[in-house]
Amino acid sequence: EILVAILVSRMVTNHYKKVLQSLTFLPYFVSSVILGVLVYNFFNYDHGMFNAFRAQLGMSKVDVYNAPGYWPVIITAFYIWTNLGYGMVVYLASVMGIGDEFYEAAEIDGANVFKQIRYITLPMLKPTFITLFLFALGGIMHGQFDLFYQLVGNNGVLFKTTDIIDTYVYRSLISYFDVGLSTAAGVYQSVFGFILIMIVNTVVRHINEDYALF
Repeated sequence: EILVAILVSRMVTNHYKKVLQSLTFLPYFVSSVILGVLVYNFFNYDHGMFNAFRAQLGMSKVDVYNAPGYWPVIITAFYIWTNLGYGMVVYLASVMGIGDEFYEAAEIDGANVFKQIRYITLPMLKPTFITLFLFALGGIMHGQFDLFYQLVGNNGVLFKTTDIIDTYVYRSLISYFDVGLSTAAGVYQSVFGFILIMIVNTVVRHINEDYALF
C-alpha cells in the first residue's frame, strides 16, 4: 500500500495514474461473488486461463481446486488486491500532505528520487503506518469471510489450508446449528484483538508517545 501510494504520487502522467487507481480500487467496489466467479474462470481445469497459459508453455494442466498447496498464495494475493485501494488512498493523502519545501531542499542538496523517498517520504509516513497497523491488529482474528467463502466454497479438499474461524463457525451453524460455538468464537476474537491492541499500543507509547493511539 505504501509503495503503491508513493508510486502514484510520483506519476507525472494523469492517464497512468487513473488507470492504476482504478485497478487497485476495482475489487473494493466489486462483489466478492463476482470475484469468486473470476477466480473460478481463471483457474478452471478445463478452460481456465491459468491452464491455457501452462499448455502454451508445454506444461501439464493443474487441477488447482484439488491442490491445497496453491491456495495460501492465491488467497493472499487476492486479499492484498481487495484491500490495496483503500489503504493506498490513506497513505496517498499523507504523502500529498508532505510539504514541497522538504523535497525542494533535498533536490538542492543533490538527493535523487530514491533518497527523497527514503529520507523524507517514508519517515513522514511512520505515524500513519503505526496508526493503521494498530487498527488492523484489532481484527487480526477476523478473516474476510466473504472472500474465503466465495473463493473456496464448500470444497472440503481445500479446508486444511484455507479454513479460518469464520468459515468453520459458519459450517458449524449450517450443519449443527451450534450457536454456542459461534458465540464463543466471536468473544474469543474480540478479546484477543483487544488484548493485542493494548499490548502493542503500550509498546509503541514507550518508544514514542506521539505515535500511540491513547
